[in-house]
Amino acid sequence: MRGAGCTFNDLIDMKLDSRVQRTADRPLPSGEITVKKAVIWLAFQCLIGFIILLQFNLLTIFVGLLSLILICVYPFMKRITWWPQLFLGLAFNYGILIGWIELHNNISYICLLLYIAGIFWTLGYDTIYALMDIDDDRIAGIKSSAIYIGQKRIKIFISIFYLSTFSLLFLCSIFGNVRWYFWPIFFIAFLQLIWQVLTLKANYKNDCLKKFKSNNLFGLIIFLGFLLGN
Repeated sequence: MRGAGCTFNDLIDMKLDSRVQRTADRPLPSGEITVKKAVIWLAFQCLIGFIILLQFNLLTIFVGLLSLILICVYPFMKRITWWPQLFLGLAFNYGILIGWIELHNNISYICLLLYIAGIFWTLGYDTIYALMDIDDDRIAGIKSSAIYIGQKRIKIFISIFYLSTFSLLFLCSIFGNVRWYFWPIFFIAFLQLIWQVLTLKANYKNDCLKKFKSNNLFGLIIFLGFLLGN
């Protein structure tokens, strides 16, 4: 469904992407893929996702179907709000809710804390991502948190987003009764976020891309921490 969301987003943003240098060579705006083929691919992805969803309990199926609202709404947010990254966070981290509900058949405070932590994390790394297109986005009329915050204050806001991520993950870990050897791994992950903020060069696209991609490492460390510490 992550892939389906990206496909739908690219379909909606096809004209906007053609006006931004970094995205102009994507399959749809460049003409490499036709709209018809993209729609067929989207339908196929949704079908596979729906078949998987039907294997779960009724509450999970219901909550999973609600995710379609977020997937459909997100691409339009960059046209009407300065905070499309917030809606991306709501959509991208939705799997946390689905996974928890399927295992426990309820929504607990731990699940919600983890979900909100993911949203703040997305706000941080996708704001860094938006820095790469800040000039083209202004010309094309695309709104983003990076434009709204401004490059001078960007580190302050990303620090707030990442500190919120860390704090909420900390609470999840406390309530989840992780073992002691989770904590060294957890703090290594936090050091990775600190490194991102301290070394970020907001005016250099290559550095923004490097910091954005480095979140793969943060996610991997957190995953290993929870896996080994549970």
